[in-house]
Amino acid sequence: MGKPNARSDASESKLHLKFDKKELFYAKVKYSAASLAAQKSIAKKSKQERRQEKKLKAYSLSSLLETLPELKEQLKAPLKPQEANFKLNCKNRQKLVLEEGKNLSEIFKNHSFQTNPLAAIHQHLRNKQPVPVVEEQQPKKKANVNGSRKRKMKKARAGVQSMDML
Repeated sequence: MGKPNARSDASESKLHLKFDKKELFYAKVKYSAASLAAQKSIAKKSKQERRQEKKLKAYSLSSLLETLPELKEQLKAPLKPQEANFKLNCKNRQKLVLEEGKNLSEIFKNHSFQTNPLAAIHQHLRNKQPVPVVEEQQPKKKANVNGSRKRKMKKARAGVQSMDML
């Protein structure tokens, strides 16, 4: 009768080993779940901080403050009284011709114009022209082929309904 006793001890030890393995497995799962939860909370906090920083950058007016003095200077620069209300009559035309004649003689005396006139004119125009603003072109929407048909059907139904009311 000693043999059945030995078998029960072996089966109990196997059960005990299985139980220990399960305990280890559950401990590992619990540990990994806790570490994942910690990682998630850390990631969530960092995302929240980044969002707040972006909001602060969006509401920051420091970049505007840097450009404001330049704008103030441009606005404060007084316009010439002639440019403010300039009417081209005979007297003003005569003054304009004299001024442009003086400017032309100064241009002819300029050394850069004498060496390469076309390059000097090109450079002058480049400096005087405003910077072109490039507008982004939005992609064209595809024409809805069925849309017009639907509108026609809707109008036709509305017409029929209005006639029914009469």
